[in-house]
Amino acid sequence: MPYIPHTPGDEQAMLAAIGVASLHELFEEIPAELRCASLAAVPEQVSELEITRLMRTRAAQDSSGLCFIGAGAYLHHIPAAVWDITTRGEYYSAYTPYQAEASQGTLQLLYEFQSMMTSLTGLDVSNASLYDGASALAEAILMAVRGNTKSNAKQILVPRTVHPHYRKVAHTLTKNQGIQLLELPFTAQGTVDMQALASHEGTDIAALVIAQPNFFGSLEDVDALTEWAHARNVLVIALVNPLSLAILKAPGHWGTQGADIACGEGQPLGIPLASGGPYFGFMCCKKALVRQMPGRIIGRTLDMDGKPGYTLTLQAREQHIRRSKATSNICTNQGLMVTAATIYLSLMGAEGLERTALMAHQNAQQLRDKLSAIAGVEVLFNGGANFHEFVLRLPVSVEATLRALAAHNTLGGFNLSHDYPELGEAVLVCATEVHTEADMDKYAEHLERLVVKSTAGNCPIQPNF
Repeated sequence: MPYIPHTPGDEQAMLAAIGVASLHELFEEIPAELRCASLAAVPEQVSELEITRLMRTRAAQDSSGLCFIGAGAYLHHIPAAVWDITTRGEYYSAYTPYQAEASQGTLQLLYEFQSMMTSLTGLDVSNASLYDGASALAEAILMAVRGNTKSNAKQILVPRTVHPHYRKVAHTLTKNQGIQLLELPFTAQGTVDMQALASHEGTDIAALVIAQPNFFGSLEDVDALTEWAHARNVLVIALVNPLSLAILKAPGHWGTQGADIACGEGQPLGIPLASGGPYFGFMCCKKALVRQMPGRIIGRTLDMDGKPGYTLTLQAREQHIRRSKATSNICTNQGLMVTAATIYLSLMGAEGLERTALMAHQNAQQLRDKLSAIAGVEVLFNGGANFHEFVLRLPVSVEATLRALAAHNTLGGFNLSHDYPELGEAVLVCATEVHTEADMDKYAEHLERLVVKSTAGNCPIQPNF
């Protein structure tokens, strides 16, 4: 949207037209403690030349090195055709159909996206996306509280094996509605402690969140967890990596009844890593809960001439209906990302997704073996299965080691010591189909050299290396 500057005279004319004396009076209903007194932290204006140089400097800071981080944002191969098609004019600019039925191509694309997501998750209905995976989890929690008619509580069981950033976002978006997020501990295998569920027997719980694979890359016993929940009238929220569903059991088939809601981050489906974004969230559910689903749902029908047509079947967004009736007041349709994901899924097909997931899993196992062969490096949660991530404990400072690896153009993983201090100097490492054996050997070589030097006592790793 172009920037339209208003002169002081323009502002006074507009205020006079609505009968308000000043901007202060216009916003007087906002409590004083919420107002920003000044914008001291905002820098002075700069010229176009200067801002262009600044943006180029920022872009140059993006590393082109080997990336083994993962932790919710994954480096995958994206066929060149995906974004060549996505950035065509008819897709690139026509993805917000507020005059919806006039945008049949856009609606059909969203319908195809929904169809593919329901196929992946094994559930009945999909919406046309959310802001990102973290807010999708928060929306799923709100949806479960509304939709569980057998529960009068606003209590949700959230394992510590759920991404810590997702848990923080969920807490932020639900706390003011009186919703309690009750944490569940994890076992030595890095999965939900089933025995900890016993302490919640007889407690009114609205939903249980199950991450599969979980934040550590470990695979949960989803059938047992789902059965436990449904036996106690607790809804199940599946937080899943969509790519993993090419080889793992779909949430709709967990236990005897399947999960009630599935959500997650769609970035693995054709969205590149780009300075922390963009992302998009997805959500699917059973038909019984469809009217509690945030966002919008595209339907297929026939027009008066018998030709197929697409329409916004349900529109539970505040932009479409009265805010008091909306299921979500913050829902965003990440239309361009969904366009790319739909094209990616169409090009890859079921076989392509399966091969990609299997190769990522195989590479992770190979990398784990190489790194754990280094003296002093220990694999945590080694007793269970995992997907394409695993946890290592190092005999040296994780923070310093990752800094040193980055100096060698290798992004070695996600530091777990801040969110999981009980694990010690632990790092979450990821491998996908893009990593070659030479990449893994380079990582192992650098890590071994750093560990050997540091543990020898004569050359400790320096954080600012």
